[in-house]
Amino acid sequence: MTMRFSLLVASAVLALATTAAFAATPQAAAKKELTPQQQRMADCSHQATGKKGDERKTFMSDCLKGKSAAAAMPGAKATQQEKMKSCSAEAKTKALKGTDRKTFMSGCLKGGDAAH
Repeated sequence: MTMRFSLLVASAVLALATTAAFAATPQAAAKKELTPQQQRMADCSHQATGKKGDERKTFMSDCLKGKSAAAAMPGAKATQQEKMKSCSAEAKTKALKGTDRKTFMSGCLKGGDAAH
């Protein structure tokens, strides 16, 4: 009887420990931030959606080297960083501040007509 009880307790402890370990894993993964290289890889991979074979390889190579996506793909939209830079410069030339700047930047980054 004592042996059965010991096995039951040991099984319960093992089950709880296993459950706690697996429950903590998704939370830890969700909290872990990507390194800059991992983020760049994810961004480039997302941008390369629809490309296959050599075209994808070339695009990924250029993208990971930091070459502009717009330069790699003629007629492509500007990257978010390029949009931010140009919108910010335009807001500066218009001397926008506070709420006006915020509204302008929002419209400009979305590519809306409200920006111009």
